[in-house]
Amino acid sequence: MSDQQQVTPERVPLADDMPMLGLGTWQNTDPDQCAESIANALEMGYRHIDTAQAYDNEESVGEGIAQADVAREDVFLATKVWITNLAHDDVLETARESLDRLGVDYVDLLYVHWPSDTYAPEETLAAFDELYDEGLIRHVGVSNFEPEHLDEARDLLDAPVFANQVECHPLLPQDELREYGEANDVNLVAYSPLARGEVFDVPEIQDVAAKHDASAAQVSLAWLREKGVTAIPKATGEAHLRDNLQSVALDLDEEDIATIDGIDTENRVVDPDFAPW
Repeated sequence: MSDQQQVTPERVPLADDMPMLGLGTWQNTDPDQCAESIANALEMGYRHIDTAQAYDNEESVGEGIAQADVAREDVFLATKVWITNLAHDDVLETARESLDRLGVDYVDLLYVHWPSDTYAPEETLAAFDELYDEGLIRHVGVSNFEPEHLDEARDLLDAPVFANQVECHPLLPQDELREYGEANDVNLVAYSPLARGEVFDVPEIQDVAAKHDASAAQVSLAWLREKGVTAIPKATGEAHLRDNLQSVALDLDEEDIATIDGIDTENRVVDPDFAPW
C-alpha cells in the first residue's frame, strides 16, 4: 500500500538536479499559513518549492524555508518574473527584489511567467542571461511557452532553457510539449497537476486508485512522473502534503498507464485572455 511507505527526499527522482515532485504555492497568500506549509513540507521530505512574483507570497516562502531544519543548498527554489516586469531593466530589478523577499542569494530556477505583455524576447532573455552569468539564478526557465516560443528562446539565450512550466495533468497531457522537451533537453514542469481537483472524479483514475489502494491525487502525480514530467501540486494542510508526497512510492504498471492515457476528456483549467495558444 502506497500510503504505508516512508518517502524520504532521496526517494524523489530527479530531472537533472530538480526533484520531480515539488510544492506549488499559488493562492497560498496567508503569510503565517504559507510559511508553515513550506516549513512542514520541507520537514516532511519535499525539496522543491515553486513560487512567483504574482503570487504575492515570496517573503512568506522565504520565511518557511528559513524555519525548516533543511539547508538552503538542499532546497530547489523556483520563482517567476511577472508579465509586467519583463522589460530588460525590470527583469534585473525585480529579480533582485524577489531574492530579497525570499531571503536568499540565488534561486535555482527563474521563469518567464508568460510570453505576453512586456515580454520582448531579445531584451527579456538577455536580462535572464545576465542574471545567470552573475550566479543569481542557477537555471533559466520559461512558463506557458508553445513550441515556437521555445524555439525562439533557445536561439536567443546563451544559457540553456532548463524547463518549461505548463498546465499538465491526465486531462491535458501536453503530448506535443512533452515530446519537444524530450527531443531538446527541456524539462516539463506541471502546474495544476490535479486539474484543480477535477482528476478526482475521473472514473479511469478512480479505478487505478482502487487497484493500488491509493488516492486519485497519487495516481495522477505518479502518471506524470512516469511520463517524465515534474509536478508541483499546491497543498497547505499536512494531510494533503503527505498524500501528494506518497505518490513517489506508487509504481504504476503498463496497464495503469494505458488506462489513464485512454481518458477521452480534455480540459484546460488555466486559460487567461493573454495566453499564447
